[in-house]
Amino acid sequence: MAEKSTDLTEGPLLKKIILYTIPVILTGILQLLFNAADLIVVGRFCGSISVAAVGDTTAVINLLVNFFIGLSVGVGVTVAHGLGAGKDEEVQKTVHTAIPTAFVCGVILTVIGILVTEPVLKAMDTPEDVIDLSATYMKVYFAGITSSMLYNFGSAILRAAGDTKSPLIYLTISGVVNVILNLFFVRVVNMNVAGVALATSISQTISAILTVRSLMIRKNSCKLELKKMRFYKRPLIRMTQIGLPAGIQSSLFSISNVIIQSSVNSFGSVVVAGNSAAQNIEGFVYTSMNSVSQTAMNFTGQNHGSGKFDRIKKIMIICLACVFVTGFAMGGIGYIFGRPLLSIYITDSPESIEYGMIRMAYILIPYFMCGLMDVATGMLRGIGSSLVPMIISVAGVCGFRIFWIRTIFQMPQYHTLSSIYVSYIISWSMTFIAEFITFVIVLKKSKKKYAKTKT
Repeated sequence: MAEKSTDLTEGPLLKKIILYTIPVILTGILQLLFNAADLIVVGRFCGSISVAAVGDTTAVINLLVNFFIGLSVGVGVTVAHGLGAGKDEEVQKTVHTAIPTAFVCGVILTVIGILVTEPVLKAMDTPEDVIDLSATYMKVYFAGITSSMLYNFGSAILRAAGDTKSPLIYLTISGVVNVILNLFFVRVVNMNVAGVALATSISQTISAILTVRSLMIRKNSCKLELKKMRFYKRPLIRMTQIGLPAGIQSSLFSISNVIIQSSVNSFGSVVVAGNSAAQNIEGFVYTSMNSVSQTAMNFTGQNHGSGKFDRIKKIMIICLACVFVTGFAMGGIGYIFGRPLLSIYITDSPESIEYGMIRMAYILIPYFMCGLMDVATGMLRGIGSSLVPMIISVAGVCGFRIFWIRTIFQMPQYHTLSSIYVSYIISWSMTFIAEFITFVIVLKKSKKKYAKTKT
């Protein structure tokens, strides 16, 4: 049954934020289980080299995919603003522009992804015993990336309308299919990493179909009618104004991660395997914190559209508190149970597990700082300011990490894994402080601008 939009501008905030965020967290965790299932299955049946091959592709895939997924941020904010302001026609045009945009982005990504796979992996100094498997995984993965774009754009619309349960249900269904197909393609058909990539593509197609269908049966302004799909100029410009900086920011984040991954690769495949497994575990903590950021963005978007600026301040305080508790608790638990968790992925290399623990010690425990930074970013995007957080994040995270790798890390006494990981902690802290101060300033200006339009 189709659901109506949820009004995020009324009612008790803490309860609404928690009820809204929990399905988003569960959805994000299920998305991570796609990759986790890939790593676990190849780790159990193919060995640590296959784990390294899949893990080594993460930074490159994110580099290409995150740019286009950033546009879905623009979709969500534009829909949230329209719903908050009661502009149904604007919401309708945004929805019917977003879906064809997602399809075009998917086709472009498929072509680019397949063409750049091998050159990028070689440029990253991917170990010789890993590179062929990594290339195979990436090519199959990108062949099915259009479905991922449709799901992400569609779910952004649903969340902006207050519906966080539907994406969770659809991803649960596709997640079960993913696990079953992983086992079939790897264990029965002996396809190794190509099998897990194919399983992921098929399962993402299922989630995309269910998400598009959900939009087609809705009763409100978010209802999708295929015959109305086209590129409407105004919403496309607005989506791009907000989404493009978000996409650029995500891509530049990924560039810095590619450089860091290249530095990790220089220590050999044993280290790469441990680093990859630890990264995957950290992903569960990150996606939980990032879900709070998505909540902050959508709540802020609707309330900004309604002109409820005092409520936005309360949203900021609650979301910062929630992300701190989430990050601190999950990061600590993840580190305490680090070795058993890593052993799920790696069964044939105790040394790789120890290298994984080194990463987790530096990343997981202070990970809440990353969450605080993301909430500040989400709040800024929610009030329609996407270029400013992009500039701050690019300088504070990407710029700083690249500077660190090119200078400090090159010194013999600091040419260690620990030195690489320390750069994360410093960049999170600096960027959060800068974005928090910026948010306070931009919110005041936005409030004054809104007041002028009403006089």
